[in-house]
Amino acid sequence: MTSPYLIRRERFIAAPASAIFEVLATPALHSVIDGSGTVTGEQPNGPSRLSKGAKFGMDMKIGAPYKILNTVVEFEEDSLIAWRHFSRHVWRYTLEQNDGGTTVTEEWDATDVPWKPILKVLGFTRKHPASIERTLEKLDEYVTKR
Repeated sequence: MTSPYLIRRERFIAAPASAIFEVLATPALHSVIDGSGTVTGEQPNGPSRLSKGAKFGMDMKIGAPYKILNTVVEFEEDSLIAWRHFSRHVWRYTLEQNDGGTTVTEEWDATDVPWKPILKVLGFTRKHPASIERTLEKLDEYVTKR
């Protein structure tokens, strides 16, 4: 059974997992690859490179500008990175190196959010699939310099 609160997309990128992971683990590049148009800050507050437990703030805009503080909750060098903020939904990237490149899976996981219906009413479950696909496309373009 599929859930509107777990949205997953994948893309094959013709680059090594280490190069892709480096972009994902560098918060200053998140605005460059963001396909939603909501990440606005190029100078995030926090470490220059993420690790398990790292906290980093981002400038965001959905209607009005705001700041959000994220915590890295999953981290395996070159294969898995995930962060969440106060509302408990998780942005997760899984990388699987293959011959000639890497399959990158991006997930928006809101299964543990207590107010899930509000996310649906606000349109997040409807908008995120296309935003994730654009993020993966932009990540591909950035890493392969196309």
